[in-house]
Amino acid sequence: MSEPLLEIRDLHVGFDIYGGHLKVLDGVNFAVGKGEKVGLVGETGCGKTTTMKTVMRILPIPPARVRDGEIGYKGKDLLRVNLKRTRGVKGKGISMIFQDPTAALNPVFTIGRQLMDVIKYSRGQDRSGDKIRDRAISALKDVAMPDPERILSNYPIQLSGGMRQRICIAMALVTGSELLIADEPTTSLDVTIQDQVLRLLGKLVEERGNSTIFITHSLGIVREWTNRVYVMYAGNMVEAAPTKELFSKALHPYTQGLMKAVPRLTGEGMAEGVTGRIPNYLTPPSGCRFHPRCPHVMLVCEQERPPFFDVSDTHQVACFLYKE
Repeated sequence: MSEPLLEIRDLHVGFDIYGGHLKVLDGVNFAVGKGEKVGLVGETGCGKTTTMKTVMRILPIPPARVRDGEIGYKGKDLLRVNLKRTRGVKGKGISMIFQDPTAALNPVFTIGRQLMDVIKYSRGQDRSGDKIRDRAISALKDVAMPDPERILSNYPIQLSGGMRQRICIAMALVTGSELLIADEPTTSLDVTIQDQVLRLLGKLVEERGNSTIFITHSLGIVREWTNRVYVMYAGNMVEAAPTKELFSKALHPYTQGLMKAVPRLTGEGMAEGVTGRIPNYLTPPSGCRFHPRCPHVMLVCEQERPPFFDVSDTHQVACFLYKE
């Protein structure tokens, strides 16, 4: 990996609810290098979006509570930065594309108002009215929006799902952010529009040299789109490797289960799944959180949480099977 732009160290995040405290993130470690495209995969509810919202400092506190950890970004710990100062970090350094463009856009303001506000309040941008409008039109052209001058006067409800997602991509990239977090940006789109949006996003990221974190359930997208992959399970990172190496030699039992769950188009039988379900975060299992579902469970798995073991210089796995 190149020099880390973002490095998360031993991050613990929970949520206070009526029944107690949900221990969601349990010592997450994660890093992204400059210009690197990293995939983050795992089941729904494993903590992927919670991790990235913690990076963005947009988790609602309370009920969320950051119990421990560090988020290093360009030499600063974002958890120790004053909230008023993080607007500059988010505006100039980190941006995020959310999975639901309908919820991400405010329905009572025009596209132009929302896009120009992003430009206006981003640190270092020219704030004169004509230049802001010209920059907004240019951003819409970059994402291949037809008739951008007209689009500026439209409301989100007047646009299709694919067009709204392109608006969100434009808003994320218009600030010149170094790190882009894409949280399942094609979930609400049909298959053909998904492909268009992914190709557009890939082209723009490649041209601008952004570091990118791509959160998705689609292993096909990860295989095609990323350089390196982290696999997450129940608030823990369980495996990290270059994309090609992970797909050719998945080591963690959970990663192997995810690979087997991919539908086959070659007539080799039905896809398999991972038995069981993600644990209750109120009372998570002791030791390795995956041990109740693991086909290779050992006594030590129930007693101790496995650290990352180095299988190679670039491949790490959190499993006692690879302790030696």
